[in-house]
Amino acid sequence: MGQHRIFLASVLAGAVALTGCGSKTDSATEQASKPAETAAAKPASAPATAAVFFDDFSYRDLAAFHGNGWKVRTETGHPGIKGATWSAQGLSFHSDIPDTAAGAVRMSSVTNGTGEKTRHTQFCHARKYREGTYAARIFFRDEPNSGPDGDEVIQTFYAISPLKAPMDKDYSETDFEYLPNGGWGENTKPAMWTTTWETFQLEPWTKVNEFSRKEGSYAGWHTLLLTVADDKVSYYVDGTLFSVHTSAVYPEDFMSINFNLWFMPKGADGSQGPVDSPQMREYQEDIDWVFFQEGAAITTADVEARIADMRSKKVAHVDNVKEQNPVLPSPCGL
Repeated sequence: MGQHRIFLASVLAGAVALTGCGSKTDSATEQASKPAETAAAKPASAPATAAVFFDDFSYRDLAAFHGNGWKVRTETGHPGIKGATWSAQGLSFHSDIPDTAAGAVRMSSVTNGTGEKTRHTQFCHARKYREGTYAARIFFRDEPNSGPDGDEVIQTFYAISPLKAPMDKDYSETDFEYLPNGGWGENTKPAMWTTTWETFQLEPWTKVNEFSRKEGSYAGWHTLLLTVADDKVSYYVDGTLFSVHTSAVYPEDFMSINFNLWFMPKGADGSQGPVDSPQMREYQEDIDWVFFQEGAAITTADVEARIADMRSKKVAHVDNVKEQNPVLPSPCGL
């Protein structure tokens, strides 16, 4: 869930840490991957019997949402503004959102720049996903729903595993992050980031990852897709290849599927942080659907065709991706 990691001193306690957001500072262990100049060869389609997870987010309440395996983050801490809360209060379900078949789930996060008045939002699924195709249709916004604009806000879709120990070689993380007001020490222009993590440690700060950045507005609906296959991680936006990250950062552990919406603290990796205003502001991110197909790299067109077929049959939720044995812990804390 992170291009950049802004670790607070309070996170340093304990031998085992979980991580979700990364840092884009210069490092010999970090590589900036350039988007491919030509489209990649079309991935092969998977068998119709492949394990699939699909959620149309056509819920009416949190109880049904939880019943299908989703968790909402409530624990405080990294990432984001120090002292902020994470709460289900920022999660809502809507059946009347334009350009959706059955509505969407919405994350709404608020801040006035202080920890006491900041509420971040995050929700997570089970940690049972690794190789295959991940996709989600997301509505990004360049401006707050209310209040002054300019906060360095992070709008995400990602998969992540816990960090078992510093420089854990099994650590795995794959991220899409949209920063409409810039951030990570770059300029204030909107940009999409993709990052794949091999590992890291907190002290001294060391990281091994590959990232790509493309400036431009991504406001509105976009289909994000990433494939973990053939010793590389490939990222696509609306069916167009965005970046390819190498076998050096290929996920080795099972990950949970996550979405979150949070605010960059001032000073982290050169960040400007929140705008200098005591007025409350609210930012939103909507998710129409999420999809995972195990064991194969398939195209955006393939995914959209599968979803259209399920919707035509009134299927709002499918989950036949097996848990590991024993079932892996699935924290929703980063």
